[in-house]
Order: sequence, then C-alpha cells, then structure tokens
Amino acid sequence: MKIGVPREIKKQEHRVALLPATAYQLKKRGHEVLVERGAGAGCGYPDADYEAAGATMVDTHEAVFDADLIVKVKEPQPDEIPLLRKGQILFTYLHLAADKILTESLMKSGVTGLAYETIEINRRLPLLEPMSEIAGRMSVVVGANCLAKHHGGNGVLLGGVPGVLPGKVVVIGGGTSGINAARMAQGLGADVTILEVDLERMRFLDITLHTAHTLYSNEAHLQEVLPQVDLLIGAVLVPGARAPRLITREMLRCMKPGSVFVDIAIDQGGCAETSRPTTHENPTFVEEGVIHYCVANMPGAYARTATQALTNVTARYVEMIADLGLAGACEKVPALRGGINVHEGKLTCPMVAEAFGMSAAPLELGGA
Repeated sequence: MKIGVPREIKKQEHRVALLPATAYQLKKRGHEVLVERGAGAGCGYPDADYEAAGATMVDTHEAVFDADLIVKVKEPQPDEIPLLRKGQILFTYLHLAADKILTESLMKSGVTGLAYETIEINRRLPLLEPMSEIAGRMSVVVGANCLAKHHGGNGVLLGGVPGVLPGKVVVIGGGTSGINAARMAQGLGADVTILEVDLERMRFLDITLHTAHTLYSNEAHLQEVLPQVDLLIGAVLVPGARAPRLITREMLRCMKPGSVFVDIAIDQGGCAETSRPTTHENPTFVEEGVIHYCVANMPGAYARTATQALTNVTARYVEMIADLGLAGACEKVPALRGGINVHEGKLTCPMVAEAFGMSAAPLELGGA
C-alpha cells in the first residue's frame, strides 16, 4: 500500500502523523511511504530522518495525496478536500459532529474517513486518550497564565501562599482530560472540585485524587460553584457526538470578572454557549467578563510530546491497515469499524448523524 504523510496546514499545527521509525517499519513490510518535505520539522523530525528510514520525500502537498492511505493529525482543511477521492482512506482526527460543512464535503469526496476519536475499545478511546491527557494537563498551565493580571485575569495565584487561600478550580467532567486537569491543579496547590455524573467514576476520583472534591454534575450544582471559581475547565466528552452545552451565558454572568474558562471540548463544538474556536496565535477572548481559552488543537502547542504520544497509539493501526486493507483490519480488530465516520459518500457514524438530524447508513466494506 502507498501511505501518504502530508505536512499539517492548520494554523499553528506542528505535529506530524507518522514518525521516521514507523516509516521504516512500513518500508520493511513492503509498503511505500510518501512524506511531504517539512512535515516533521515543527516537532523535531527533519526530512533527513525520513529519508534515512526509506521514505520517499515529495515536494508538494498535492503529491502526498496520491497515496491510498492518508495519515494526518487534524481534520482536512478546505484546500485539502479536493485532493481526496473515492477508494482512499483518510486516518486522522475528524471531530465531524462539530462541523456539518466538513462532513458533507467528505461525503461528496467519496473518501473513507476513519476518525481516531471514535475508535472505542473496552469502553476506552485509546487513540484519543493521549491528546486528552495533554489537553487536560495543559488546561491548567494556560489557565493559570491567563489568571495573571497583565493578561486580564483576576490576579489569583492558583496555589496561593502561606496566609493566603489558594485559587478555586472547577473541572466539568472526570474523564481522561478531566482527571489530568485535576491532577495538575492539585499539584499546584489549588482547591479543586470535579463535577461528574458517573457515581463509580466519582468513587475512583475520590480515591485517586485525595484532596480534590467531587460533586454530582447538574445545573443547580454548577450555579452553586460558579460564583467562587477562578479557573473553570470544560472537559466534557460524548464519544463522536457534539459536546453538550452545559454552561449558558447567564451562568457566566455569575462568575467573577477576570476568571478564566478553558474549553477542552471546543474541538467537539464546545461545552459553553459562548465558546468559539480560537488559535494558538490568538487563543483568548472575553465574554461576560470571563476570559475564554478555546484553542481547538491544544496539544499542538507541545508538538514534540504530542507527536510521540499520538504515534505511540496510532502506528500499529496504520501498519495493520497497510498490511490487511481496511476490511481485513476491521475483521481483525472489529472496533475499527466504529472509527469509520464516512464511507463512499455515506455517513456511517450514528453520533455524527444524530448531531445533524440525519440518518446513518449501514457500513458495508465488502472485500475492499
């Protein structure tokens, strides 16, 4: 199989989808790997490393898309849509439930869109988890920075000092990103509360995070804690679906001026009525006196770490698809079928279809 690794063209995105080591393994297995020049430069993997691994370096973005399997990090950008075609596999983060235009464009192209974030194994999302871990930990770093007075924040140091109470951090959602956010905030010495709906998960959080508080997540409890919060972190996830909008504009008006809201769920549409995607270049905006940080590719800021963490979990699936074809890979690991969001012009992911009031078509891979 011919595998293509394009340079990411989304703003401030420096990750790469395939390491030279994986390119070497694919080459040993008899596959051809096309890598666009400069694809790994932003995270410390120069072209020479790919050349030494046996990859074929190509000079243009268009040439990479000649491949049968396109491996990316982020969803295809508008300029990349015309390069996709029927019979081709696109393996990347798609987050389609937040973008109807992209969904329709991929359907029109005929490409088979395999999304990292909807592959579920044993009630886990193994290809999403590493980025959720990074985003969760990063949310406290950027949130603490935004609280500084010279950034428009309320001037609260999350850890406090002797004689001064620590800042209050509220995390909505106790999943992978939520627990990582709570751990980081706890490590800084902040007063941490996690809102969650799963009682078993709350018991786990209570045992794991000894000084953090847990609170059942509902509107009444949110309204109760928001007036005191300094840093609010939205870490809500419904696999494959649009994030529920749990925070209304009216709720934000209850928060202190200069408090900070980091919306980790923004790549799935955001969990606040006021959320809208931002970039690393211009990461924040203010609504109702609250600083919003809504960068849709948060882990891209730490491209080296994020690339290594991502490729640790994706490489085996890339190799499997290349060796067996998509149908063969799905037969070996049936959970891969859940990652197929669009196929040959049809929308096949029920959660995405529900987000747009559409019907999901049954997935028929045949022998392809």
